Amino acid sequence: MNTLPAYTGARISGCWALRTDGSGAGEGSLDRLLPSVNTSLSPRKRTTSQCKSEPPLLRTSKRTIYTAGRPPWYNEHGTQSKEAFVIGLCGGSASGKTTVARKIIEALDVPWVVLLSMDSFYKVLTAEQQLLAANNDYNFDHPDAFDFILLVHTLRKLKQGKSVKIPVYDFTTHGRQKEWKTVYGASVIIFEGIMSFADKELLKLLDMKIFVDTDSDIRLVRRLRRDITERGRDIEGVIKQYNKFVKPAFEQYIEPTMRLADIVVPRGGGNMVAIDLIVQHVHSQLEERELSVRAALASAHQAQPLPQTLSVLESTPQVRGMHTIIRNKETSRDEFIFYSKRLMRLLIERALSILPSQVHIVQTPQGEDYEGRTFYGKRITGVSILRAGETMEPALRAVCKDVRIGKILIQTNQDTGEPELHYLRLPKDIGEDHVILMDCTVSTGAAAMMAIRVLLDHDVQEDKILLVSLLMAEMGIHSVAYAFPQVKIITTAVDKKVNDLFHIIPGIGNFGDRYFGTDAPPDCSDDDMDEPSC
Repeated sequence: MNTLPAYTGARISGCWALRTDGSGAGEGSLDRLLPSVNTSLSPRKRTTSQCKSEPPLLRTSKRTIYTAGRPPWYNEHGTQSKEAFVIGLCGGSASGKTTVARKIIEALDVPWVVLLSMDSFYKVLTAEQQLLAANNDYNFDHPDAFDFILLVHTLRKLKQGKSVKIPVYDFTTHGRQKEWKTVYGASVIIFEGIMSFADKELLKLLDMKIFVDTDSDIRLVRRLRRDITERGRDIEGVIKQYNKFVKPAFEQYIEPTMRLADIVVPRGGGNMVAIDLIVQHVHSQLEERELSVRAALASAHQAQPLPQTLSVLESTPQVRGMHTIIRNKETSRDEFIFYSKRLMRLLIERALSILPSQVHIVQTPQGEDYEGRTFYGKRITGVSILRAGETMEPALRAVCKDVRIGKILIQTNQDTGEPELHYLRLPKDIGEDHVILMDCTVSTGAAAMMAIRVLLDHDVQEDKILLVSLLMAEMGIHSVAYAFPQVKIITTAVDKKVNDLFHIIPGIGNFGDRYFGTDAPPDCSDDDMDEPSC
């Protein structure tokens, strides 16, 4: 677990305090941390889980340029080599935890940050508990009110880079809504709640533990303002609830967990000294976790024979003739599009022929049985790597009726040369499907590997992924096959070389720019991470 530099637990000038003096070692003595009591507490204003996954972008007359993205979270072997950095925020009711979380997010200024609220993980109430809640007699501030099993499972998967579904709790019905929220791709997770430090397994997932320490009078004033203006209650009733329920719960369950914190933040969101310190530490941790994937791909596995998972269209006179046209730099855009589409149709048909099938007997109009074949699987889904891969969608739709389509945008960071994930939209329950992953060119395989990793993180089985591309370099084929040996690779042609700019040689040029009629800068790669990345 990452820790801050060695400071004592003393509060400095009333601003912030750090702990690395072993006070966190008390985790071993926790068994749901503190004993249970039967005190009833009033409901609080709830915070919903959020995901800051929409990166900054610039729009020009010809293209959209995304200016931030998620760098690789896996190595050249395709396996995850770094986990998301998890910040745990704890504190009493109305202490300003959510405000601190949002201030941290703003100061971090990085995409792919998830704010996970403990309020999403309240247990579904029984009929008897529903009646208690209706009379404000159900204890929502007791550890037993939370589904820690689901919470730990969800946070662990999210930390591991997996896609997760988060329940949406309805505080009017005290139950979970039918539709859950899907969250994926967190580089930083900020987890906040009054019981954030109240479970041993939960504590093990936190890389940094922060306690928001706000004066009890201020918290009471905030509750008074909220309950009177938003809930129509009188002052006497609010004070009575606070003294009877909220204050005892804080003293018994929440305040004692302050000793587990790495950082204590007095005054909540107004304490910018503490927030700046937190942000500096998180930035340093993210820098230490940076990976260089493309450089590793360029030097690995290149002397091996082409893998058995590769399927290349037979180089018939027709196929070679179409390649002659689309590779010719003098070919007009109309002809380039026309013959590219012809090749795409052949490519998709070849991919479909590789999908599993089973015997299916039908009766002909003549009353005779015919032994045929039918697809053996639940569903076929297409996923295109934007933007060039999107040009293959019509060919898939033409041969697969009602096929579902997903999209992934991956671009090259021009400073690091690494692929970055900027956007994804995948169909629901894609983990049950056979997926045809579409891109028009693959040179190093860096973008294809990232897209495959995204699919695996969404529970798609590796042997149910088919990567289809019009043109691939041997380097890209080796990279994908080595990292993901069960992924099937289908292409119309294979070129042997990739130059220092990651251009396929002899290649086809920048497919997206030739297809869409846009112009790329001269140093732009024609890899799978094409035009928008330049």
